[in-house]
Amino acid sequence: MIKSLMSNDRHLRYKIIEDNEDYLVVDKAPGVNLHRNQHAQSLIDVLHADFPGESLHLVHRLDDATSGLLLIAKNPLAAAEFGRLFATREIEKFYFALADGKPIKKQGMVVGDIKKSRSGSYLLSRTRSNPSTSQFFSFAIKDGRRAYLLKPHTGKTHQLRVVMKSLGVPILGDRRYGPGTQDSDRMYLHAMALRFHFRGSERRYLCVPHDGEAFVDGALQPVLLDCQSPWDIKWPSLK
Repeated sequence: MIKSLMSNDRHLRYKIIEDNEDYLVVDKAPGVNLHRNQHAQSLIDVLHADFPGESLHLVHRLDDATSGLLLIAKNPLAAAEFGRLFATREIEKFYFALADGKPIKKQGMVVGDIKKSRSGSYLLSRTRSNPSTSQFFSFAIKDGRRAYLLKPHTGKTHQLRVVMKSLGVPILGDRRYGPGTQDSDRMYLHAMALRFHFRGSERRYLCVPHDGEAFVDGALQPVLLDCQSPWDIKWPSLK
């Protein structure tokens, strides 16, 4: 059940998807910063204010421009368990993205090292010393635009943004990796679903994208409907 808890600061908006004794699942709005950096306040600051007395631990991260599901542990034991689950790749993550143009391939796997470039961005290398691994399916929408259901198996910096650029279709609105997409109202990457086992039971969370003109386009809704059980899709084996 979605609780209608919302930050008072319109720039640090979020909704609570799950709130139990061990963790929160937050639906983060696009553009919300997790850390202060050059900002006066962060989402974590807001959550500490909204959950006074709780010991909150950020156990995974989303880029500021990315919206969607974010896990936050509420005690050190839960944080340690999530750290183990992420390290052993036992948490399934599914993302939804939009891009214009024709990709190099319409579905499959992208594997390679992600290396930092001179510009401060990252790029996909053909080497595989410590590779990122991502799987994806794509779906035609209209006017040359496609939707992408992405399943990263690793958690490298900017991984999916770099993967999409390597396919020749940078994410719509990605100002760093898609210089021709600046006019978009947001970066169209959304952390849509999580699945994992915790304390003896399976947990599933789904939050379809709802923020952004292109995400609420009627032509996209049948595709979103088809992707609402991403864990039931027959993803090819990694072997």
